[in-house]
Amino acid sequence: MGPQDVLFFAVVALIGYFLIVRPQRARSRQLQTVRESLAVGSRVMTTAGLYATVTAVDETTVDLEIADGVRVTFASAAVVRVLSAADDTESAAPTQGEGSAT
Repeated sequence: MGPQDVLFFAVVALIGYFLIVRPQRARSRQLQTVRESLAVGSRVMTTAGLYATVTAVDETTVDLEIADGVRVTFASAAVVRVLSAADDTESAAPTQGEGSAT
């Protein structure tokens, strides 16, 4: 095995690090920040695309209110985004085709 082969494997490993490992670590840090910022009253979106309001937060679970009086318990890992006021109004606005009589 010559120096060119070793250099080739080093370059492949470096490319793999920048394409796979580094983005995954950044995503993991971002999700950890989201989970730490969960608070009662926050509007959130789950991995399934469900928009809800946080009613209780536990170490591993979060209670969400998806409609008036309808509460469900999710694993806190299922929450992928805490919505800002701008996101919240955007999700409440009807999309094209909704609400139109045909």
